[in-house]
This record gives sequence, structure tokens and C-alpha cells, in this order.
Amino acid sequence: MKEKKNVRGKIFATVAIGLVLIIVILGLLQRLVMPKYMGEVKEGALIGEYYDENKDFDVVFIGDCEVYENFVPAVLWENYGINSYIRGSAQQLIWQSYYLAEETLTYETPDVIVFNVLALQYNEPQKEAYNRMTIDGMRWSPSKVGSIQASMMEDENFIEYVFPLLRYHDRWSALEKEDFTYLFGAEKVGHNGYYMQVGIEPVEYIPEGRRLGDYSFGDNAWSYMDKMVALCEEKGVELVLIKAPSLYPEWYDEWDVQVEEYAAEHNLKYINFLECTEEIGLDYSTDTYDAGLHLNLYGAVKLTDYFGEYLVTECGLEDRRREEALAAEWEVKLERFYEQKEELEALEEEK
Repeated sequence: MKEKKNVRGKIFATVAIGLVLIIVILGLLQRLVMPKYMGEVKEGALIGEYYDENKDFDVVFIGDCEVYENFVPAVLWENYGINSYIRGSAQQLIWQSYYLAEETLTYETPDVIVFNVLALQYNEPQKEAYNRMTIDGMRWSPSKVGSIQASMMEDENFIEYVFPLLRYHDRWSALEKEDFTYLFGAEKVGHNGYYMQVGIEPVEYIPEGRRLGDYSFGDNAWSYMDKMVALCEEKGVELVLIKAPSLYPEWYDEWDVQVEEYAAEHNLKYINFLECTEEIGLDYSTDTYDAGLHLNLYGAVKLTDYFGEYLVTECGLEDRRREEALAAEWEVKLERFYEQKEELEALEEEK
């Protein structure tokens, strides 16, 4: 009997070791084939960087490229002592913003959540690649599950989000050096979620927006706006709506009226920065890196400084620069921020 038990024990141990090895190998293969976002398209790495932070932010921005390229948390800290973070991603849809806000509020309770309203134009999922740039970086939680279910295109499968190896297996032939270099960890891309750009490409003309048959935002988009308002009210967080001062894509007057009316109905603050460009001091011949689509660092500094004063005077945020631990944390962050600024500016001079 003892011999049979020993044999069974050895078989069980062998099988268990084999299963562990298979899981480890599959895990490594999955990490290898998943996009690392360390090349030209670095924005896909932004969402995941939040989890390494000490989560005690006064302000959390959520939204698309109009937040992560137009607002600079380093400026809010240096000028106003506001501790902020941007949970932004490329073409972040409103339901994705909602679930990111929901997830954020399981970690912390900021005083203010800032949402950029451009995403209201989308009532349905748009593109898998953008979905992935938001969702793959999220940790598993009910919020991630909800975001996946709300975002999937018709040809997408939930199981491929659970096991990305099933989706990215065909990347074998396209693997690059960065896939091996960053197999076990990526370099930090953002500065509290801000993606720095220092190039200058002035606005020479503004493409005319196409006429729409119907300017009404869709029911699905409005339903998630309602959910976001309810979530913030429940958690005691002030929700501030903004429209960044990007000159295109077109922000129609008809859209702006809808947001103004919604904000008034729900007692929300709403700022359309397109109407404040002179007060901000924006110069579209020097303050954009892509001819008006986004601001460069110099324009973003101006916009952020303007908004910082608003957050202090209208939202009552206090200066936290005297908090020793937080100030020490920001000292390290600012050193990295200015080092990258100098590096990028040196590269621009070489062009």
C-alpha cells in the first residue's frame, strides 16, 4: 500500500509541476506578444501607471488625449500645491471614463473629478485598438469587466480580454526588440498621466467641420453621463466638465449648448476653454505641436495654470506644498519632469 501511495504521490507531484510550468510558460508568452507601447504609440502605457502611485490626489482628470496632452499636473503642484493625476487614454469613450472613475473611487476619494466632454459625440464602440489602449492597462475588477462589456466591437470576444494571448498570438511575426526588452516591465511614459510634447507646429488653417444631420448626443452617451454624475454625488466628489481648447476635431455650438444645459440642470461646473483662449494667453503659432489638435508643453503650461486658479477659487482646493512627505514625492517627480523636458528640447533642436 505504501508503495502505491508513493507512486500516486510522485505522479500527482509530476502533474502539478507540469501544470505550473505550462501556466508559467503561457504567462510569459502572453506578456511577450502583448503590445508594450514603448515605441511610437506610447499612450497605451498611461492607464497602467496609475497603480504604482500613492493615491491621495485632490484632482483626477479622466478622458481622452484632450486631457493627457493638455494638462500638466507638475504645474498644478508647483503653482498651487494641488496634487493631481490624469487617467487618460487615446479616444477614451464616455463609458470607459465612467468605469475608470468608478475604479478610481475604490482606491481614493479626490475632491474633484474633471471630465472632458468631447467623448459625448460617440454613442457606440468605435475601434478595438483604442479599446485595448484603455482596457488592457486596467487591473482586473468589476469596473474592468463593465468597461469591456460596454466597449466590445461586434467581432470582439470577452475571453480575449481575459486571455490576451488568444488575441495577440499572431504578433509572433511582428515581435520587435522592445517586446523582449520590456517583457517584465516598462519605462514610465507619463508624468502623473501627462504625456509631454515639446515640438512646435503652428496652426495654418482649421479644417471646416462637416455638417451633421443630427447634433444630438446619443442616449447611450447621456446614460453614462448620468451614471458619472450619480457616482460622484454618491461619493461626495465634485464633478467638473471641461472642453479642452483643441481647434479640431470640430466642437459644434449645438454640442456646447447641450452640455451647458445639462450642467445647469445638474448643478455642475462647465468650462469651454475654447472661449477663454485670450485669457489663458494661448498662441496657436507656438503652443501646439500638431497644428491645433493638441497643445504642446508650452501651451499646456498656460492652460493648466489658468485652470489651477479656477480650481482654487471655484472649487476651494487648498495648497498642500507644506506636507513634507508629499512635497518630497513631488521633488522626485519634478526632477524627472524637467530632465525629460531638457532631453526632448535638445532633440527638437537637432531636427
